[in-house]
Amino acid sequence: MKIFAPLLLIFIATLSLGCSSNLGTEVKEPFSGKSYHSNAKYFRATGKGLSNRDQIARTKAVMEAHKALAQQVKTSINVVADNYLKDVQGEHVNEAIERFESLTREITSTTIGDLREIGSKKFLQDDGSYAVYVAVEIKKAAMFRFLKKKAKLDSKINPLVRTQIINMCDREIERLEAE
Repeated sequence: MKIFAPLLLIFIATLSLGCSSNLGTEVKEPFSGKSYHSNAKYFRATGKGLSNRDQIARTKAVMEAHKALAQQVKTSINVVADNYLKDVQGEHVNEAIERFESLTREITSTTIGDLREIGSKKFLQDDGSYAVYVAVEIKKAAMFRFLKKKAKLDSKINPLVRTQIINMCDREIERLEAE
């Protein structure tokens, strides 16, 4: 038994070394650091665009960053709506949640107020094409203020539903500003 344990360790070590594969060289892209990740106060996203034309590469990068940001906002909205639904009951709450999420889809497909570009880098590749990297951010509280404003201005929303949406936004803004 004493001989078996060292032999087992040698066998496992040999097996693990023999099975290791070359994963390649790790590449560090621009805006990949911690300061470009979302946190408690900001939604942040990055995008990369490749094209033979620099402006098209930039447009692709911006679109990719906005798409990533919109996904984060959508996820956050779902969490806020679920938390609100747990805390508040009423006949118009479900309709308010549905309209709240619908407003979010509309907002993320349009220009978002207070969205800032926090970085942009352009590289000329060896093949003559361009690689553009873009980083964007928006304050979470500003996003909810924008959502609240859109709800107030939307004449298609039932007044009780509008009140529920405004309440959801107010609660989230208050929570974010308290952090």
